Amino acid sequence: MSLPLQSQPPAASQRLRILLADDHIVFRQGLSALLQQEGLEVCGEADNGMEAVRMVQALSPDVAILDSNMPGLGGVGAARKIHKLAPHTQTILLTMREEHVGPIDALRAGMHGYIYKSQTAAELVSTIREVAHGALHFSAGLTDAEVGDYANAVEGGTDPLTERERQVLMMIASGVTTRDIALSLGLSPKTVESHRNRIMRKLHIHRSAELIRYAVRRHIINP
Repeated sequence: MSLPLQSQPPAASQRLRILLADDHIVFRQGLSALLQQEGLEVCGEADNGMEAVRMVQALSPDVAILDSNMPGLGGVGAARKIHKLAPHTQTILLTMREEHVGPIDALRAGMHGYIYKSQTAAELVSTIREVAHGALHFSAGLTDAEVGDYANAVEGGTDPLTERERQVLMMIASGVTTRDIALSLGLSPKTVESHRNRIMRKLHIHRSAELIRYAVRRHIINP
């Protein structure tokens, strides 16, 4: 199932750039060849989660495909770090049916896709393209209601922000600088940035412009 979310997709003429992370080299190389046959650019390959995080920071791919079970740091843990350090990169969890990493775990980590290794190449390519353009695509394990609840939280359902976070968001969305927010609220600039990062994580927002749209929808500021 897939569900569109607001996003700024890559330009139509742009080849999607993909990073693969899987500790099974033969599988990873085969998947890389398949994706390139489909017109996607595999810009990097990693064999563990920490290497994937470093490569995403260096290469800025559109999508990172992360194996759920890698040495040291699995796909969900790597996704959390990637969304914090490189929020423009979307992530997809690639998993085996017998592994105990569910779609809710991936969703809570901010991942946009969840697909089993046993599914077809066409399904994986379709998932990549949808995720790169801002959609949620979870192949199994979630009901429409669960995905809908997630989207509603992002797009204007229950507000997860604290009162202080709402204050900071209002000032950010109004164009106030970090320094001036800090002076106004009696905080350090570093604390203001921490609030900003926490707000974006809570709302699963990756771009500053989306903060403004959220603030308008929630009537935190007037358009």
